[in-house]
Amino acid sequence: MPPPPPPLLLLLLAALAAAARPRCPLARGTTGDCHGPWAADSATCVDMPLRTCSDVAYNQTAFPTLLEHRSREAVEASSEYILLSVLHHLLEGQCNPDLRLLGCAVLAPRCEGGRVRRPCRHVCEGLREACQPAFDAIDMAWPYFLDCSRYFASVEEGCYDPLEKLRGLDVEEALPSGLPPTFLHFTHHSYAQMVRVLRRTAARCAHIAKTYSIGRSFNGKELLVIEFSARPGQHELMEPEVKLIGNIHGNEVAGREMLIYLAQYLCTEYLLGSARIQRLLNTTRIHLLPSMNPDGYEVAAAEGAGYNGWTSGRQNAQNLDLNRNFPDLTSEYYRLAESRSVRSDHIPIPQHYWWGKVAPETKAIMKWMRTTPFVLSASLHGGDLVVSYPFDFSKHPQEEKMFSPTPDEKMFKLLARAYADVHPMMMDRSENRCGGNFLKRGSIINGADWYSFTGGMSDFNYLHSNCFEITVELGCVKFPPEEALYTLWQHNKEPLLNFMETVHRGIKGVVMDKFGKPVKNARIVVKGIRHDITTAPDGDYWRLLPPGSHIVIAQAPGYSKVIKKVTIPARMKRAGRVDFILQPLGTRPKQLLLGPRRSGSGLRDPPGGASRYGEPEEPGQEPLGGRRQPSVGGSKPWWWSYFTSLSEHKPRWLLKY
Repeated sequence: MPPPPPPLLLLLLAALAAAARPRCPLARGTTGDCHGPWAADSATCVDMPLRTCSDVAYNQTAFPTLLEHRSREAVEASSEYILLSVLHHLLEGQCNPDLRLLGCAVLAPRCEGGRVRRPCRHVCEGLREACQPAFDAIDMAWPYFLDCSRYFASVEEGCYDPLEKLRGLDVEEALPSGLPPTFLHFTHHSYAQMVRVLRRTAARCAHIAKTYSIGRSFNGKELLVIEFSARPGQHELMEPEVKLIGNIHGNEVAGREMLIYLAQYLCTEYLLGSARIQRLLNTTRIHLLPSMNPDGYEVAAAEGAGYNGWTSGRQNAQNLDLNRNFPDLTSEYYRLAESRSVRSDHIPIPQHYWWGKVAPETKAIMKWMRTTPFVLSASLHGGDLVVSYPFDFSKHPQEEKMFSPTPDEKMFKLLARAYADVHPMMMDRSENRCGGNFLKRGSIINGADWYSFTGGMSDFNYLHSNCFEITVELGCVKFPPEEALYTLWQHNKEPLLNFMETVHRGIKGVVMDKFGKPVKNARIVVKGIRHDITTAPDGDYWRLLPPGSHIVIAQAPGYSKVIKKVTIPARMKRAGRVDFILQPLGTRPKQLLLGPRRSGSGLRDPPGGASRYGEPEEPGQEPLGGRRQPSVGGSKPWWWSYFTSLSEHKPRWLLKY
């Protein structure tokens, strides 16, 4: 049974329902939507009076509106207007504030020079495609007043982009007078400053860098990534993908600043001809997400360095700890690992996970992982000085501290040491230093052996995808003063570079059939390590492996498996290439090749075109799934009960059936 909505949401829904009386001077259709003419071409422009729409990119509107509302009071009393204020909560932050601004463009149309301008149809169509799954998840119809063909216009008709203000951060900000473009400004960056620095850096190195968004925070801030690659924007065959994520906890800000500095450093050093940086960027695709929790950062930054509390701003705007919000696949792994005949990698997301609160930031990361074949990752935190690695959840849940290794324990130790061994403070032999209790461990630790918790991002990366992720605690002060940022950068620059370079350890190659056609989702099995990885759509793969001899097997449904022995020298720093050519089977492949079905496990994939192992068939599809289960047998959805006791004029256009 889905959890009840929060009290604030109930009040907002009640307000919506109370205002749900007809505002349509003309005839209504069978679905309850208004049918009327467009606003006249000539109009009297008046100041924008609507509070919910106060942040639109224009300051004047006109009455009557496109929905025939003839006054501010009529608009504010309408169910359409109040719906915009509650959608933020109904959709749990999805498509906010984009959807609200789109609705404002209809409810309070832009007025310039005595004429009403309509919003662009292509903007509406793009937003509807992106947001429709969010409406489906709560079983709500797309609002009639956001009908792209009725209330919007084409570019040829002189439309405008109602979301232009969201893109206003593209405006270039001049550097302080006299400073060269290569200058690193060691200061804390606000959200707007961070976006400007990243976009300015991408523009300066446009041939190797670009920025893109993986989604929005609950309060509507872009989760902006800067990417570095010889061919930014596309995956290249056998080029490994690395991601670094900072500011998961909003008040742990050192990682945020380190990644902002790293982006500028990579760009500058590449342009200056650094052989090391050019080799790294020409052979690796690097993605930097400086702030996964920009909303929490704003709370922490309001208190500032030296005043921020240990927890103020840690969580997102929904009061969710993002590093406890991922699916708990570790418990399922321990259950599956007891049987030798069942796969315990690429574990699907259980259906019940979507019934709880899933942050939009969490969803964005999971969607990002689905569309990019990441090999290596690090999440940057603060509060101690140590590198931890999976598993983060103890094999015995009652044990708060218990060594709980993955099948790739040796490789994870190498990854952790790649960071810690070149970090001057982590290697400092003084027990009085920050993180001195980890000194005897070499400043690395198995996460569950430190303290056990569920829902962590690192465990999810390892158990749901091919990606190996470590967690780096950058220092004991979560919100360091600005004067400490330069030293922090000097301590972490080499560890960050060294860690990214370790993605080239192990083996890589292509799996293809006898005709040279790539075989995607083929399994790469390493004997003695019960954790398989799968090939990307182009048939390429990367398998991080420690030095030594390994038996490697490639297999896929419908093909005979191929076995090879590989030896990785201790000092080998470039992945050895091992290709596989699979021969088709003469008969139908046995079910064992596919991996045993998980009958009775209680795990199901996200609804809407998902494969058996939880990977959606369409790469752009988001697993919004079933936090609110769809209505069954024609019954009304959960939110409709708040309208049933009101007047006969209810917003029936919200119903899908």
